[in-house]
Amino acid sequence: MTPVIIPHHSLDPDTLSAMLEEFVTRDGTDYGEYDANMPLRVRQVRSQLESGRAVIVFDIDEETFSILPRDAIEGIDA
Repeated sequence: MTPVIIPHHSLDPDTLSAMLEEFVTRDGTDYGEYDANMPLRVRQVRSQLESGRAVIVFDIDEETFSILPRDAIEGIDA
């Protein structure tokens, strides 16, 4: 695994929106005790990115991305 942090603000807005929609609809994504609709989940994740609490991590080897809490990615290059 070769992870790289991708600054969300460097992505085309349509690309970022598509990534957020794909991320929040992945199997195994847990939103707690209530079932939030997709637009709400996208807004929540976007807010976490904008506040710096979460980051987009791209795996160069696998060509996949994830969105992780900032404190979970120490040592990954930006």
